[in-house]
Amino acid sequence: MAGLRIIPRLDIKGPNLIKGIRLEGLRVVGDPHEFALRYYAQGADELVFMDIVASLYQRNSLSDIIRRAADQVYIPITVGGGIRSLDDVHHTLRSGADKVAINTAAIARPELIGEVASRFGSQCMVLSVEAKRTGPGCWEAYTDNGREHTGLDVLDWVAQAVDRGAGEILLTAVDQEGTRKGLDIELLRAVNARVNVPVIASGGFGDSVDLKRASDAGTSGVAIADALHWGRMTVPDIKQQARGLGLEVRL
Repeated sequence: MAGLRIIPRLDIKGPNLIKGIRLEGLRVVGDPHEFALRYYAQGADELVFMDIVASLYQRNSLSDIIRRAADQVYIPITVGGGIRSLDDVHHTLRSGADKVAINTAAIARPELIGEVASRFGSQCMVLSVEAKRTGPGCWEAYTDNGREHTGLDVLDWVAQAVDRGAGEILLTAVDQEGTRKGLDIELLRAVNARVNVPVIASGGFGDSVDLKRASDAGTSGVAIADALHWGRMTVPDIKQQARGLGLEVRL
């Protein structure tokens, strides 16, 4: 095992790094390039860039930001938001991304998952899931930053997506996102029990105990935004605390 991955998540709107609560009430944090370089220098294992208004405009506008980052950052970069076709995937990878995270387009046409996996490899095809709890042990997949119902059960959807070729899942718990109240461990446990690909937990990271609980639930990586962006913790802080809890993390 390579250890639990610590993955800063950068949500982008236009030229700005932003942060919200439950994907709403967005505040500008700063220049995404500066933050990406800072997290890389601090020892982040990977970076996730999400264009959070891309679905609205049906296009991903992160190319310049990704190109700048990829010139100076030598860790895997995942890019999501508005990626709807093989051409979009090709363009995003050409800009310097290593993986693409697809939500809306995969739900609209699940065949896209297999097409991306066969053309670019399963490791490149990340299924992005926005999960909202609908009852005990039940979650519905949403699109458009947790605003649009899909009617899809999250557990059935991730299983179908992996069968079609998704090589990784970026799992955002919308109810927890930006709240600092902790990851949705029940959701993580349920998804990890259904699929045999790496799962990245996103939404609600509060403190290092979350890392231990996520790891115990089978999670491969934790995407962190709020705690890092507002300077409550640094990547080295998080890794040191994780090691203190007996977790294996990359140096």
